[in-house]
Amino acid sequence: MKVGFISLGCNKNLVDTEKTIAIFQKHGYEVVNDPKKAEIIVINTCGFIQSAKEEAINTILEMAKYKKKNCKYLIVMGCLAQRYKEELEKAIPEVDLYIKYQEYNTLWEQIESVINGQHVENHTELYKNDNFLELTDRVITTGNNYVYLKIADGCSNYCTYCAIPKIRGPLVSRKMENILEEAKQLVQKGYREIILTAQDTTKYGIDIYQKPMLAELLKELCKIKQIKWIRFLYAYPETITDDLIQVVKENPQICPYFDIPIQHIANPVLKRMNRKSDGASIRNLITKLRKELPNVILRTTVMVGFPGEAEEDFEELYQFLQEAKFDKLGAFMFSKEEGTPAEKLSRTNSSSNQKKKIS
Repeated sequence: MKVGFISLGCNKNLVDTEKTIAIFQKHGYEVVNDPKKAEIIVINTCGFIQSAKEEAINTILEMAKYKKKNCKYLIVMGCLAQRYKEELEKAIPEVDLYIKYQEYNTLWEQIESVINGQHVENHTELYKNDNFLELTDRVITTGNNYVYLKIADGCSNYCTYCAIPKIRGPLVSRKMENILEEAKQLVQKGYREIILTAQDTTKYGIDIYQKPMLAELLKELCKIKQIKWIRFLYAYPETITDDLIQVVKENPQICPYFDIPIQHIANPVLKRMNRKSDGASIRNLITKLRKELPNVILRTTVMVGFPGEAEEDFEELYQFLQEAKFDKLGAFMFSKEEGTPAEKLSRTNSSSNQKKKIS
């Protein structure tokens, strides 16, 4: 039987898709690139913000059309299924199976039950997906040069605007020895650039080793000489330590690239966001990185229109971005997400001038 995959959203989601492809292949299914030729279509969805939810729903509806043609089974997994499984089952009944992220440990059992025409039980194991997280069998979809290596899932930062902890649960780090073993497997397959990914890579290890362990992990990865380049995404400013900077400085395998989602620079906004850094510490960090790593490339993301953001807060952010001169910048409007503390905050001073300047 032929199966086709559509992976939406972030690189962490893509890793989950690659694992799922490998599971299907292990059970004898043929993977095809064209959904029109697939008898089973699997959609791994994103449900992080409104635009991502809309894309996911539109994709599901588009693929549902093929149920009248070749497609026998339509399966939806990922963050949208995690957030809205019950609502989706009622709204889009053409889907044969919705799999929550919490249910990934029994992913194949559920799929097999549907294909065999059996009733699917509720397999939810709340935030205990370490078995799926530690799987190393994957079908890499990023080409022959680079590959993502997920080192953790979930997030324990609890920023007030973010639904990730509700969707993915708290931080769950992988065991270091398992990460290193997967890295060795990847270089044996010919990959020379490894990109470490997690919701917050700089918090890696806090839950299982009681302290941040990204610097130690990078040191160990550098011992694998076949790896030519190592990158890590995403680095939160409060846990970019001197040790981490030094490891990057001393090891040429590690690209001097920091993707630091600061979100804002004005202290009143950062506090309302429940961010762990203040404006002064962010400024000091940028200065330190450029001093210690003269060739460093810096990327950041910022959010405008957050509830309570005053005109002077926006102006401070605008001026900071002019001065900091990040190499890459992503700017986003606040997206009100249900179930987050920011949903309840009243919006003030969201001026049209803010939108004009940021664009």
